Amino acid sequence: MSTTSASPSALSTWKLDPTHSAAEFKIKHMMISHVKGKFTGLAGTLNLHESDHSFSSVEASVDVASIHTGDPQRDGHLKGAEFFDVEKYPRMSFKSTRVAPRSGGGYDATGELTIHGATKTVTFDVEDISGPAKDPWGNMRVGLSASTRINRKDYGLSWNAALEAGGFLVGDEVTLTLDVQFIKA
Repeated sequence: MSTTSASPSALSTWKLDPTHSAAEFKIKHMMISHVKGKFTGLAGTLNLHESDHSFSSVEASVDVASIHTGDPQRDGHLKGAEFFDVEKYPRMSFKSTRVAPRSGGGYDATGELTIHGATKTVTFDVEDISGPAKDPWGNMRVGLSASTRINRKDYGLSWNAALEAGGFLVGDEVTLTLDVQFIKA
């Protein structure tokens, strides 16, 4: 959120709709291709300034145990102590500290990303926020897409295995992509 105060009457509160939202990731596997996965347990709130999105803020969290990569054995490994340790760290979260417009459109949403008990400042590249649209049940909705890249080792996710031909089984850089809808509270 911007350091200048916004008029409270210009802010509206929107709740994340987990049914129409996705948090996905991709990471290099065996140095040859990407493995993709998703999380389904999303929750969050968007405080939207209608006329100047730089006064907006967002808080979101993800149930890490909801991870799905298409391979139950891999999912179990990722939930375990060598990776996410979901028993100890059941949620990852993001809380914006600043939203700034980019030349050419879209926004940079900077904030604190917490994964596996470690918190780092990251910036999500946010495509422009959609205009409000009314769904068939009378709810107002907005949507957005955002992405960022992180180094998993910055969050203590350092397990790996050396490959016989050289290199490692799991890459370090992870691309996070969000496609989310919010319903006006």
